[in-house]
Amino acid sequence: MSAFPRSLSSITVSVGGLALFLIFASAILISYPIGSTVQVYFYGDDSGKTVRWRNETAIDTRLVDSIDEVNKNLPASPGSKVPINSSSQLIDSGTNGGVNERAPIPFSSSNVRQEEDISSNVSSSSTDNVEIASPLSMDFENNSDVTDTRSNLSSPASFLPEGVGTSVDSGCDLYHGSWIYDPSGPLYTIDTCPVVTKGQNCQGNGRPDKEYENWRWKPSGCDLPKFDARKFLKLMKGKTLAFIGDSVARNQMESMLCLLRQVEIPVMRGSKKMHRWLFRSSSVVIVRIWSSWLVHHTRDPLDYAPEGVDKLHLDVPDEAFMDFLPHFDVVVISSGHWFVKQSVYVLKNEIVGGQFWWPDKSLPMKINFSEAFGISVETSLGAILAHPNYTGLTIVRSYSPDHYEGGAWNTGGSCTGKVRPASAWELGEHSGTNLMHEKQVTGFSKAIKKVTNKSKLRFLDITEAFGYRHDGHPGPYRNDDPNKITQPGPDGKPPPQDCLHWCLPGPIDTWNELVLEIITREIEFEGKQTFPASEPHFHR
Repeated sequence: MSAFPRSLSSITVSVGGLALFLIFASAILISYPIGSTVQVYFYGDDSGKTVRWRNETAIDTRLVDSIDEVNKNLPASPGSKVPINSSSQLIDSGTNGGVNERAPIPFSSSNVRQEEDISSNVSSSSTDNVEIASPLSMDFENNSDVTDTRSNLSSPASFLPEGVGTSVDSGCDLYHGSWIYDPSGPLYTIDTCPVVTKGQNCQGNGRPDKEYENWRWKPSGCDLPKFDARKFLKLMKGKTLAFIGDSVARNQMESMLCLLRQVEIPVMRGSKKMHRWLFRSSSVVIVRIWSSWLVHHTRDPLDYAPEGVDKLHLDVPDEAFMDFLPHFDVVVISSGHWFVKQSVYVLKNEIVGGQFWWPDKSLPMKINFSEAFGISVETSLGAILAHPNYTGLTIVRSYSPDHYEGGAWNTGGSCTGKVRPASAWELGEHSGTNLMHEKQVTGFSKAIKKVTNKSKLRFLDITEAFGYRHDGHPGPYRNDDPNKITQPGPDGKPPPQDCLHWCLPGPIDTWNELVLEIITREIEFEGKQTFPASEPHFHR
């Protein structure tokens, strides 16, 4: 047995060994942190990477990667172009994967920009004064790298706590922007909304493609939040919103019901004159009133116009909605498409024109169908603004474009084969749509000058943006007949189809996102000079 204390050499060897052990152990811990090992053990993944921007908003890059992966796997067909990941490029599937640097869907008269829609996957660290900011942007003109265009990125409305303000900047122009692909898809399906008219149930009628459901409208200067049904019911508590107009107005009303049904199923009430849906939890009522022309009409004989032909008294508003107007808090009103149908135009009980009816060709018509439409807009809106017992908000939805190619709705026009929004170089001239929009804007501007009550008038200008959505119509999938013809015949003649109404779910859901945004601005910013009542402009 050796005696203590040990020799100096023995102590030196022991200390040196301990130092080597500590150095070796430290190197292992640096290379393989315990936290990483624990993460793999419990979650089976250590690939998570977090990026923090200037406002310390955390973005999990795995979410961005998943969007890139979805974009790379978008359905492709010969010649189709789809946005891919953050390289600011396009894959042209018709050229063996060659790269095409031209932006697929530029819809704004300003600089063309294609945006990655990552905002739906961003978590905000703030819950006060939340602003929906622009997502990351890619400039095709200089092929610049992705840059952060705002100091803060915020969540869309559906991810925010109840009661948090989610209106975009009230000065933002909502009607100029682009359509961007959204892999998350619509907020409802036909299975969760059984109230859709059969003609607009495109998936139920056998339409084979679904990409038209995944394009979202992105204003140039801001983001438009996805529709938040709970927010809508909260803002509209105890109030009534009425959709007034023709079958396209009904189309929009059904979209609204589908969006709201995802949080509450309403009780249907009403009569033939006025359909009503009550949401009991908030006492919100949605109303639909049919008014084809928005002015008084009769089929009784008048002068030399026989019985059975519609006579439109262009200077008299339609009592079908005027009688109920004081009961409404918000009115969404629209018209236009019935003016191409047979009718007689009357002013001060005098026949002044007609559509598909004018028995004496030697007599000149004073008013044609587009002019009649403009007068009807001025008459109906002027009456609303002068009603002594109406103080609500009136939203005029602009003329909805149709997309019949090669003919009209009754002469073989077609929108078959349109599976995604048109690009700028695909967009044809829509002189008829532009003319109707111009007449509507003129009537709107004249009506503003007649206001005598305390109501408000706003213009929901969807015409230009929806001129690109030739993919959003039912086309030949307008009924559930399993034997219906959906392709052109041997002679090339297209089958009967609907290129006027909109599939549900589909692009028309954007209209109600815009309605919610307008209502939000009016309520959240009431009494503040933040929402100028600027007049609409003509589309050329």
